[in-house]
Amino acid sequence: MTTGHPYSSRTRHRSRRRRPLWILLAVTTSVVLLAVAVVVALALRPPGPRPLFQLPVACGETWQLGTYPGHDDYDVDLFPTEGEAWGRPVLASYAGRVTVAGINGSLGGRTPENPDGPRGRGGGYWVKIDHGGRWETQYLHLLEEPLVRVGQRVAQGQQIGRVGSTGNSGAPHLHYEQRRGWQKVETYFDGAPSGITHDDAEYTVARTSQNCPAGS
Repeated sequence: MTTGHPYSSRTRHRSRRRRPLWILLAVTTSVVLLAVAVVVALALRPPGPRPLFQLPVACGETWQLGTYPGHDDYDVDLFPTEGEAWGRPVLASYAGRVTVAGINGSLGGRTPENPDGPRGRGGGYWVKIDHGGRWETQYLHLLEEPLVRVGQRVAQGQQIGRVGSTGNSGAPHLHYEQRRGWQKVETYFDGAPSGITHDDAEYTVARTSQNCPAGS
């Protein structure tokens, strides 16, 4: 003999199956909101002290740092004052973790064998390094694929690529930036300002690299 409501047990069974879905949605939403809050908090925290950046080129070499109208404030183009630019080592300005190592825009076709080949777009082969404290450096127009990979820890002075002319580049050189948070700032080398601050006119300064092996 059947007693009570014949469909009550099935109704209760369906209710029990629904509850975990709502709990899962609530937990997922909480995790997403927490992750967003962490990201926002990290983005809003003040930058740390400026690292002791060095020129991203070999120890003792003197390079010309320049800019021109339309280049953007604080952007620096580096050319050696002696010798060929093609293939010169590009070094990490300071220790950090590689966050980008790949292609920005398109490569184009300018090479040492065909220096007047077609231009590409953007920065070509490039590398970005996170130095902690919301400080970053960027290295653009490299000759070939970077010598480092995303996630790799690099030491100050470690070679990360070679000077080239990939992307939107008219001649072999290194385009270089220092960033505090999301903003470009004047580049400092060995604790001193570079002097490249605006792009109202074309001008250059010369600086000698102190990016030297420890103890030298």
